[in-house]
Amino acid sequence: MCEHFEFHAASFSSVQLPVNLIFNGLRLKAVGYRTRAGAIWRDTSILNILDESSAKGLYLFNTMRQKGSWRTELKPESEWGRAECPPIVSEDLWNQTTRLIEEQLKSWKRPGKPPVHLFSGIAFCKCGAKMYVRADSPKYICRKCCNKIPVVDLEEIIRAELQQFFGNLDRVARHLDDVNRNLTEKTALLDAHRREIQKVRDEMHQTHQLYLNKQISGDGFRDLYDPAEERKKQLDAELPRLEAEVDVLKVNKLSAADVVHESSTLHERWPTIAPENKRKIVEALIEKIVIGEGKIDITYSCAPSSEEPCKNQRELRPG
Repeated sequence: MCEHFEFHAASFSSVQLPVNLIFNGLRLKAVGYRTRAGAIWRDTSILNILDESSAKGLYLFNTMRQKGSWRTELKPESEWGRAECPPIVSEDLWNQTTRLIEEQLKSWKRPGKPPVHLFSGIAFCKCGAKMYVRADSPKYICRKCCNKIPVVDLEEIIRAELQQFFGNLDRVARHLDDVNRNLTEKTALLDAHRREIQKVRDEMHQTHQLYLNKQISGDGFRDLYDPAEERKKQLDAELPRLEAEVDVLKVNKLSAADVVHESSTLHERWPTIAPENKRKIVEALIEKIVIGEGKIDITYSCAPSSEEPCKNQRELRPG
């Protein structure tokens, strides 16, 4: 831990933040250091450690509050809890490292702003290019072939299509059957993956016991243990993705009647919904919109196990 602070305090002034973090992660990997879980050090893990005040002997808690179902926000500093703990580095070194990080974060180019318009990044022209809204025009325009559609028209079309799509009980039921079937398959795959991790962990433990009991040599231990350790790391790296897929499918597991009811309510409330919330709804339900000559193709975000893309077409009025 102390090496993290000493290394960064010495090199932050001459090396950019992302490069510094990645280089330090590679340096730790090369000398054999791993996280508590046995994983390779990543840039985000290192940055979290450098930002942790407990390293200088002050543990902060109760700093965040829940805001809604998924979001949190920072509490006022006067409401934070504080407790002293054994320091790992001096306060001067911690302050120096934190100051250098803050200075570099100010000049670090962050990802761009989220889309301003409702269908930015989702609306495509028939020629394959994305369509955007220019500052001097109230229309989505293809810069490649000059195809265009008014912003208000596209939003009204999508609003009507969402109600039509989710208002079809049979279609929604088939869609949800796909989701449920895919959830079962993904859950079985996740369980099998966890069993494989436990199997490799048991093999590693058995190999270690053989070495401790002097039943195999050091070279024999490495030949057996190193491949198993690498295999376990690969399995551990894949586990979060599988867990996330199952969690998403569980959230989407709704009854057809609930979806239809929610669709009707959504259509009525659409004009009063905040733009950022409309964007979240569109991103959750629609994968792609293709604007052609006189028609529009909508690809919905369907279950991955569906045999065919979930598409719909709508004729466009001239304009």
